[in-house]
Amino acid sequence: MILIISTCQHKLHELEFVKPIEDILKINNIKFKTINYKNINKKELNHADKIIITGTSLADNDFIKHINKFKFIKPYNKPILGICAGMHILGLIYKGKLKKEKQIGLINVNFEKEFLGLKNKKQVYNLHGLYTDFNNLDNFEVYSQNKTPQAVKHKTLPYYGVLFHPEVRNKSLIEEFCKL
Repeated sequence: MILIISTCQHKLHELEFVKPIEDILKINNIKFKTINYKNINKKELNHADKIIITGTSLADNDFIKHINKFKFIKPYNKPILGICAGMHILGLIYKGKLKKEKQIGLINVNFEKEFLGLKNKKQVYNLHGLYTDFNNLDNFEVYSQNKTPQAVKHKTLPYYGVLFHPEVRNKSLIEEFCKL
């Protein structure tokens, strides 16, 4: 079972950032459960095989004030995919710093190595006002960069982060993550 953790403060935002991920999993007959980050609990974490931490709207950074809700990440050894806000959370847990950089729309990025099925030049959809500088975090390898790190992987754990939104474009990335 995949646990989808919504970072959305408002239920309405989940239609844009959570529902498309749920739809991808439904189409692929993958069992999942969705909870809001404020309701994370040990039972749900232990029951999950994998976790997807979703993105949220540009102005919704409430999850940052509650970063302690995500302290489970460091000792967790199951696959995690952090999308946009989820990638920020991975970085913050490892003492990364958030920086301002607004990117909205399609951009081209180059995946120098295969990353969850993506390789070479790909067009991705960005919608963010912040990014985490993973270039200074020893635990992570940057797989693609365009002004800002676009895709990262933890060097020893199955943690993946993308700044872009694969639920909008590059849905195969979510499908590949589910196969891990």
